[in-house]
Amino acid sequence: MVRSTSGTPSVYSHVTTRSSANLRSSRSLKSLKTPWYRKPLVQDAFFLDVQRASMITAVFSLLLSIFTVITACFDLYCYVMAAPGSTHYGYYVISYQFVYVGSRHVRNALVMFAVFSIILAFVVFVTSIMLIIALRKEYEKKMLPWIYAFAVFTIFRFLAYLFFSIVNDMIFAYNVLMCLLWTVFIVCSVYGWVLVYSLYIELSDLTKLEDLAHLRMGTMQSLNASTVPSLAGSRPTTPHSTVSTMPVA
Repeated sequence: MVRSTSGTPSVYSHVTTRSSANLRSSRSLKSLKTPWYRKPLVQDAFFLDVQRASMITAVFSLLLSIFTVITACFDLYCYVMAAPGSTHYGYYVISYQFVYVGSRHVRNALVMFAVFSIILAFVVFVTSIMLIIALRKEYEKKMLPWIYAFAVFTIFRFLAYLFFSIVNDMIFAYNVLMCLLWTVFIVCSVYGWVLVYSLYIELSDLTKLEDLAHLRMGTMQSLNASTVPSLAGSRPTTPHSTVSTMPVA
């Protein structure tokens, strides 16, 4: 069943600055059958609208990338200082008993997770800044880098979190604290990604509707412009007879 946009207003029309008043006469793209991943996953956030919640998510991802770089660099430092067979002088500053010193392959995997976490965190840092700018201007195309980068970052950090929780001893405060923090961070990251993706889909639909309305308006104007000359050329003309007004001698 086809419905017009006047019956299905945008769920974000009350918070976004983009008006859909000029789209009332156009057919809604939402009336067409679209796959589930092309529909907004959520329509509202807790205590906030989706646009403000997306901005909070952008700031959260920015801070999370900084936190990830700091903790990953600290993990690499600890792995180097607590390497089996190595001598170090940091024992009286930090006790490295919480660092994994078992299998060499497991240790290399932990180092790999730390290195790639730093790389992905830098990518998230840059894309988070782009996302903040895109949200302020409501430019959905510049939201895509963050959507892809943060999805990869969240999946990678989830795998690293599982591996870290399995191989490390949970009797040390640092390991327990990292597991608890990343449990909260991953849940917030998934929900924040869903919010931003839903806003991206909604803004994309508005852009498509605007393009459709502008195309229809341009088509109507061109038809009107081509109709006026054709009507003028087909107008019938009546013959005129010339009568002399000169006096007859």
